[in-house]
Amino acid sequence: MSETRTPVLFIHGLWLHATSWRPWMDVFSAQGYDPIAPGWPGESPMVAEARETPEAVAGVGIDVVVEHYAHTIRALEQAPILVGHSFGGLIAQKLLGMGYGSAAVAIDPAQIKGVKPLPLAQLRSGFPVLGNPANRKRAVSLTAAQFRFGFGNAISEKESNELYARWTIPSPGRPLFEAAFANFSSHSPAAVDTANATRGPLLLISGQKDHTVPDVVTRAAFKLYGDSPAVTELKQFADRGHSLTIDSGWYEVADYTLGWLARQGFGAGTGAGRVAL
Repeated sequence: MSETRTPVLFIHGLWLHATSWRPWMDVFSAQGYDPIAPGWPGESPMVAEARETPEAVAGVGIDVVVEHYAHTIRALEQAPILVGHSFGGLIAQKLLGMGYGSAAVAIDPAQIKGVKPLPLAQLRSGFPVLGNPANRKRAVSLTAAQFRFGFGNAISEKESNELYARWTIPSPGRPLFEAAFANFSSHSPAAVDTANATRGPLLLISGQKDHTVPDVVTRAAFKLYGDSPAVTELKQFADRGHSLTIDSGWYEVADYTLGWLARQGFGAGTGAGRVAL
């Protein structure tokens, strides 16, 4: 009888293509998991195609993205582990709170409703979108300089430019507006059921040099889970920025994630844990 491999659903955030998860997927697959990384609604399967068709994702909001991934999950034989970065981290938290995942890892997650800190660096990172209200209905691309500030500030300019050239795509502006004004909306799509007592374990990961989602934002989100008895943990990586899932230090974060999952009981029968490359 063949062993069932635990599914892991990887969810990217704004401005990165789904294929940026490939190194993570290879490591998780080698450890006995069954990883998948569907793109956002309308996203082309290749980076070059996604850059040529920005209109395909224009206007897509958080609720549409959540339902897109929920639809994928409903087709699986078992609830997956959710791993999300940036807005993907917000989506992962939302799906976990709705009962769609067995566990979740939210890496530098976009701010959920209830998070109050709004550091200057975060405002500057979001300004390419939030600076023009018309971007709510558009797809927006970053320049290399904007990517350097928002993603690559903790790595060399050369590496930042290489990552920009390899992985960046236009992304919808709507989710940024929805998150930015979440605390002023009684029914914000950025709301997460942080009080859910029956959800699976959640790990929040923060890069302490992140400009796009500063450490104080992730710590504030962590505190919002204080009313839930479900497992919620916070891991901070010093000297890491928003590019921590794709830059030369990505494996340190992936390895910690595998170890944490093993400690939560997901390693047994799947081979999860440390792996030497």
